[in-house]
Amino acid sequence: MAANAIPGKERRGFPPGIAWRPRAIFRAVILTTTFVAAPAFAQTNDPSLTQKRLDCLNRKTGAGGGCDTDGGAKNGAGTSGAAAGGAVFLPALIVDLFPNPPVPAAPQTPTPSNGTSPSNSSNNTPPPAPAPSGPVTAPQGLNLAEPPRAIAGEFVPDEVLVTVTGDAGVVQQVANSFGLQVRSQRQSRLLGTTLVRFGITDGRPVGVVLAQLAADGRTQRREPNHIYTLQQAAGIVNYAFDRIALDASQASGENVRVAVIDTGIDDTNPALKGVIADQYDAMPNVPIEKRDHGTSVDGLIAGVGPLEGMAPGAKIYHARAFEGGKSTMDVILSALDWAAEQNVRIINMSFVGPKNDLLGTACRNARAMGMVLVAAAGNNGPKAPYGYPAAFDGVIAVTATDAKDGLMPQANRGPYVFISAPGVEMVAPSGAGSDVVTGTSFAAAIVSGAIANLIRAAPDRTADEIEKALAATAKDLGPKGRDNDFGYGLVDIKAAGAAKE
Repeated sequence: MAANAIPGKERRGFPPGIAWRPRAIFRAVILTTTFVAAPAFAQTNDPSLTQKRLDCLNRKTGAGGGCDTDGGAKNGAGTSGAAAGGAVFLPALIVDLFPNPPVPAAPQTPTPSNGTSPSNSSNNTPPPAPAPSGPVTAPQGLNLAEPPRAIAGEFVPDEVLVTVTGDAGVVQQVANSFGLQVRSQRQSRLLGTTLVRFGITDGRPVGVVLAQLAADGRTQRREPNHIYTLQQAAGIVNYAFDRIALDASQASGENVRVAVIDTGIDDTNPALKGVIADQYDAMPNVPIEKRDHGTSVDGLIAGVGPLEGMAPGAKIYHARAFEGGKSTMDVILSALDWAAEQNVRIINMSFVGPKNDLLGTACRNARAMGMVLVAAAGNNGPKAPYGYPAAFDGVIAVTATDAKDGLMPQANRGPYVFISAPGVEMVAPSGAGSDVVTGTSFAAAIVSGAIANLIRAAPDRTADEIEKALAATAKDLGPKGRDNDFGYGLVDIKAAGAAKE
């Protein structure tokens, strides 16, 4: 586990004096997820590995040829990169996103669909995936157009995501050429092309298939189907209004459209009454079991009543894309496309995963369309790799501070951290009433709500202007100027609102 990573339990509780369906302060919800070993090529997220060490990993651990048999072909935990995975326990909503144990493995997750549920708008239904017409076998003699790469982070071990130029017939031709199965395909608004989820049915490593597909000019981008996790840490009243200089009596995000990509929600919670403008289920074939995280994020942004959010009156467009705290790249891209179609001004992404070019392209294009993108910086500790989408250019990466402006110890660090906001031990709505929550997920929600106030006051403000105002007016914390812990500092929404455009 990454240094100072959050323990495998979440802490949610209820403060004294609040009569809102109290719950126990401590509870641990543990999910058991089986990891399946991926063959052949090392998958690693260690940013300190040199190319030579990656080469050593990919030619079988410790196999000579100048490789360091004592550690040069091992991951950060001293475990052979080719070691087989075993049973690993993952918590429901807070996981170590970059674990050191058997990295060339990925959890077996329910295969989500990019379809829509009956509650979704009919014009958002993607085309159905063509059914396999029989056994799929890889053609012989496929050449690698580029060396197989070591893939960072968790990913679905038998799938790749590819953008393809052409119609469904071309997609099927590509599948036939490379012995792949078309599991889903749809036209992506943010990617501007057809996104295909190909299945690998013959055991080839993902890195090998990506290298083979690079030889085909009909494919534009080729990426693993990475897995992303929500960013809730262990978890007294909501002190955020005071800390970010937002007058609760004047706070308003009236009619500002905010998209939230998260878990399912409890839309019967009184704090969300009249708040949810529309919902989309990006994984309708996976039953909804957890609603806490998404309910808390929506409530912190625009909740009403005793648990008022930062921007009451804002309209939340909620996309359910997570279950058990996890999602995959294709599901998240489906949710992002839906959000873009709703003409939202802000997209809140309280989740973290590895760098993925498809997600980077979608974020870049959403920003070009005028949307403000807000993301959690991550809860995986000071030495964790960068968290994405937060680390992409044009995304406001938010870290979490406490009531005394101290940094949450579990927070990710790095030059991509843009700004700080309250996110430690705050009361928020949950699936069963209310809870005390902690994590960069919730700090991101505070910033999304704060930005909704800015847009409400000045609807013509652009994403660039908002970003510059936040940076210029933030309360400096830590070393002078922007730093890797606090970014530019703590959000000061009063000063940002008064800043000259």
